[in-house]
Amino acid sequence: MTAAAAGAATAGAAAAGGPLTGTGTLARFMLRRDRVRIPVWLLALALGTAVTASNLAATYPTAADRRSRAELVDGPAGAAFSGPGHGLGDYTYGAMLANEMLGFVAIFAGLMSILLLVRHTRAEEEAGRAELVRAGVVGRHAPLAAAVLVVGGANVALGALTAVVLGGSGIESLTWPGSLLFGAALTAAGLVFTGAAAVTAQLTEYGRAAGGLAGAFLAAAYTLRAVGDMGGGALSWLSPIGWAQAARAYVDGRWWPLGLCLLAAGGLLAAAFALAARRDVGAGLLPPRPGPRTAAASLGTPLGLALRLQRTGLLWWAVSMAALGAVYGAFAGDVRDAIAGNATLQEWVGSLPGSSPADRFVSVITSMLAAVCGVQVVSAMQRPRTEETTGRAEPVLAAAVSRTRWLAGHVAVALAGGVLVLLLTGLGAGAAAALSVGDAGLLPGTVGAALAHAPAVWVAGGAAVALFGLAPRAMPAAWAVVVYGVFVTTFGGLLRLPGWMTDLSPFGHVPQLPGADLTWTPLLGLTLVAAALVAAGFAGFRRRDLDLR
Repeated sequence: MTAAAAGAATAGAAAAGGPLTGTGTLARFMLRRDRVRIPVWLLALALGTAVTASNLAATYPTAADRRSRAELVDGPAGAAFSGPGHGLGDYTYGAMLANEMLGFVAIFAGLMSILLLVRHTRAEEEAGRAELVRAGVVGRHAPLAAAVLVVGGANVALGALTAVVLGGSGIESLTWPGSLLFGAALTAAGLVFTGAAAVTAQLTEYGRAAGGLAGAFLAAAYTLRAVGDMGGGALSWLSPIGWAQAARAYVDGRWWPLGLCLLAAGGLLAAAFALAARRDVGAGLLPPRPGPRTAAASLGTPLGLALRLQRTGLLWWAVSMAALGAVYGAFAGDVRDAIAGNATLQEWVGSLPGSSPADRFVSVITSMLAAVCGVQVVSAMQRPRTEETTGRAEPVLAAAVSRTRWLAGHVAVALAGGVLVLLLTGLGAGAAAALSVGDAGLLPGTVGAALAHAPAVWVAGGAAVALFGLAPRAMPAAWAVVVYGVFVTTFGGLLRLPGWMTDLSPFGHVPQLPGADLTWTPLLGLTLVAAALVAAGFAGFRRRDLDLR
């Protein structure tokens, strides 16, 4: 049989089987590729939630302790940070977990869904592998359908595992019906973000752009939830995270809000399949803009090339974090008023450094937002790994460009970009807090507090550089630094974590400005650790072969 006849036969077989031919085979292949990645996600989120529930029981053993915690999270500021405050009248461990932990875990369920869906769809097309797969007996929609099945199944498994570990924990008020609803809420929220990622994968030619658009959807969902809960709850009904929390797990249990998640997920997935039928393999529905006739001189340097590759992501991060900082900074006035009439809040803020409630509030939000900024640096350091595995780094290094200069360009953009994002985050939070409180002095203090976290952010980036040079296939482990940092800065006070757990995070060593005194020793130590990690990464990259897998 000739090659043309064989191709015609293959195409005919695919057509005869329909657009979903080969879905099961591709799904098994995707599961084989992610046999480590998916279990790590599931165990980290489910067991992390169970450990948090156990810590809550140990930290707040009496009803009086739980009432004090309810007073602490009541009000607009508490609603923005945690949730709508369901069950505050009888603040059981279950109500505490659903109110203050469900939204946080839903964010990471969304991240898991976005990263996995983009990895198995748009990233495969960008690398050219999807075209080879479709040359076989594979229907047009089989790759997307298989990815949706795998990611959707991961969300179902996450919900089931979380329900089992919580329901079987034996902790008071963590009932089986409430645990099942908690797990179902996680699954439902994750399915919405799966659908969002499926849509963005059809819009752009590049995996990073698709993930960035889906990430913007996730950020918007969180912001709508926070602003909505602060202002009475209307905007929260526009967010899948708000729908998950509206299920009121462990309080009075309502299943119907999860129907909104399923409707949204179904609509997004239907749109994704419809859009996939209207584009070519490897192409996006949003065509890239034509570039200039001649390249800029800066593209002839490693630094200029790295900046060009990362400028869009850096811009998105800068704008998003400045906006998020402004949202939280605007709560400063509400926090001051809430503290004035709440003895429990006065006792809590009295343990924080600062001469005023506004200073203490700023120190809390800048620590949390700075840990989130670390995500940007680790994400930026994934770019050289992508360039390597897609084969684009090899022709660049074949020219008169040393490995050190090529990697230095990416490292410089990542670390300097982290400082820029911190600066804009501080400006957004400081300006909003100053306007809210009526104290212009908060602006420079907030900016300084944000920039003080630069060495901690560099440590997170340095961990990614070290893994890139020494163990490139283990680079996803760098995410543990920022994920743990976000967890400690967000829930360290809630769980009253011991000092040694806080010290495991680089963000735990940063002075709590603007209230605390500026001490340079920990900042210098963090900078030296970051420098050592970066040096180890460069040394390893100079000695290893390029890894195209």
